[in-house]
Amino acid sequence: MDHQQLVKISKRMSKALRHDPARVGLTLDPAGWVPVEVFLSAMGISRADLDEVVAGNDKQRYAVETGPDGVERIRANQGHSVPVELGLVPQEPPEVLFHGTGSAALESIRATGLNRGGRHHVHLSSDADTARRVGTRRGGAVAILTVRAGEMARAGHVFYVSGNGVWLTDSVPPVFIQPLREELL
Repeated sequence: MDHQQLVKISKRMSKALRHDPARVGLTLDPAGWVPVEVFLSAMGISRADLDEVVAGNDKQRYAVETGPDGVERIRANQGHSVPVELGLVPQEPPEVLFHGTGSAALESIRATGLNRGGRHHVHLSSDADTARRVGTRRGGAVAILTVRAGEMARAGHVFYVSGNGVWLTDSVPPVFIQPLREELL
């Protein structure tokens, strides 16, 4: 399968597992899981397609595992706008984390910080390169934000880390965001 086909399937999978499962006839369990066989049927894709998308996703967006009932299942690791309980445990973050975004959002971020919007959490990266890749998704100038996560945690903010290494928190007030770097990509 070529790269464009993989991206197209991955986007459809993301929509179904994170935002609108009912659109393809899926019902996620409370933790966001759905049986793989049910998922394949609803999506109209083969197991080989699924395995290729999961293995090739640079953000490791999906988890596939065998549940306690012996049934293989899939879910998105984070980024849901539908109610799910991912079972995340609070973690001590590193001193700094990063967030990549388009430069068009900078004025709002300077005023209100990073907010989760319709998602469960704000997503942060442990390195600037990952944040840069995330920030390029809409094209144009990219801003890499440095978040003083250790200071935030000491001030009482809670952090989690998802199965694919993405750091999550409810919001990042502007006082914890260091001066911004903009890059033209």
